Amino acid sequence: MELPQSFSTRMQSMLDQEYAAFESALHDAAPVSIRINRRKAEIPTSLEPVNWSKTGFYLQERPLFTLDPSIHAGAYYVQEASSMFLEQALVQTTDLTAPLQVLDLCGAPGGKSTHIASLLSEDSLLVSNEVIRSRSHILAENITKWGSGNVVVTNNDPRDFSKLPAFFDVMVVDAPCSGEGMFRKDSQATQEWSEENVNLCSQRQQRILMDVWDALKPGGILIYSTCTWNESENEQNMSWLAEQHDLESLALTLDPDWGIVATNQNGINGYRFYPHRVKGEGFFMAVVRKSGLHEPAIGKAKKKKYKLTAAGKKEKTLVENWLVEADNFEILQYGEVISAIPQAIFEAVDDIYQKLYVIYAGTEIAEVNGKKTKPLQALALSQHLNRKAFKTVDLDLEHALRYLRKEDISLGSGGNDWVLLQYKQLPLGWAKQIGSRINNYYPKEWRIRMEIPKDLKESLGS
Repeated sequence: MELPQSFSTRMQSMLDQEYAAFESALHDAAPVSIRINRRKAEIPTSLEPVNWSKTGFYLQERPLFTLDPSIHAGAYYVQEASSMFLEQALVQTTDLTAPLQVLDLCGAPGGKSTHIASLLSEDSLLVSNEVIRSRSHILAENITKWGSGNVVVTNNDPRDFSKLPAFFDVMVVDAPCSGEGMFRKDSQATQEWSEENVNLCSQRQQRILMDVWDALKPGGILIYSTCTWNESENEQNMSWLAEQHDLESLALTLDPDWGIVATNQNGINGYRFYPHRVKGEGFFMAVVRKSGLHEPAIGKAKKKKYKLTAAGKKEKTLVENWLVEADNFEILQYGEVISAIPQAIFEAVDDIYQKLYVIYAGTEIAEVNGKKTKPLQALALSQHLNRKAFKTVDLDLEHALRYLRKEDISLGSGGNDWVLLQYKQLPLGWAKQIGSRINNYYPKEWRIRMEIPKDLKESLGS
């Protein structure tokens, strides 16, 4: 990998005697890390932990994740270790036991959003947004697999969030950037890099920050991050924001053994990740608090016309046994689809529907067509699924992969029922048993396209 000359010159100036170690690290193999979904899987004891995340772990080598049914069940997420530092920013600056309204503005493909969802209380709302339509559907898929149930996925431009003034307690802006921190993982990034692109990214990041600032409550927290090292996209952008608005830069507590470099420029605290110092990729983060106190509106609220529609009594009766603690949810219906939204966030979710373009929200439970009721994929993967309401069948690895490829499989028994198919007790999705025949209801847009090798264990790195 040949580094751009102007990039090398700048990094030499920044790192001085550390530059040789930095450049050497860029030619090493990138570490592989995952983050566990504690609502679905046990914390491993045999893996090396990511120091700044309680659920992050390194793998010794990169397996074929596509051929591990557990990842399709939402048991873990493959995420770059440096970006898991978001956990420290949230834990150290926010009361995560309180009901919060959080925005992940640049959410796709879902690493930070699923991480945030795993840290929030069940009474909190996460809005996970992606401006690019195709990527927003990938985001919705990963949110669905994680199964939290208190997430709304939107497809909006940052400026659209001005329709929700002082709405969010926390905003995470992992801004699109020049991608210097990804040079090791993606050699194509070096060819696309240029000083001109760095400047364009910096200007775009400023526009994004200005567009969403009003949607943050006074006293709210903004977490800003990039996967680049240049100051124009990092500290200088935060200094620029401080010139536009009244804010306080927050300092985070670091363990010296972590290897993270703390900076302070013009009163802005920043946190830098270099591959020769940490076991991770290039990354930058800063955390600021918006000045002022949020004062809820006083007085009698206007009678609201809701956009979300409650399901009928008949429909509620059909599905309420399918959720654990169903009384905590509002059961809604849109067309033939019945979904569940936690009662604690219903009002806020309705506000989102009123102002933004929603791709997915809560948990889609079932599709009702006349007297027929079909459980939906999101229910199978939900952390709130009541498995006792369904017949369950545990599949071995070969049959789990065949199911995920949307192939025909046999359960070796008769019946006429919906069956929840599982792998190692992890729900994968639904099948309809009709006599000895099985109809595979795994979503066709999610199906595995990779051929199943003969030696499955070797392919999975086990």
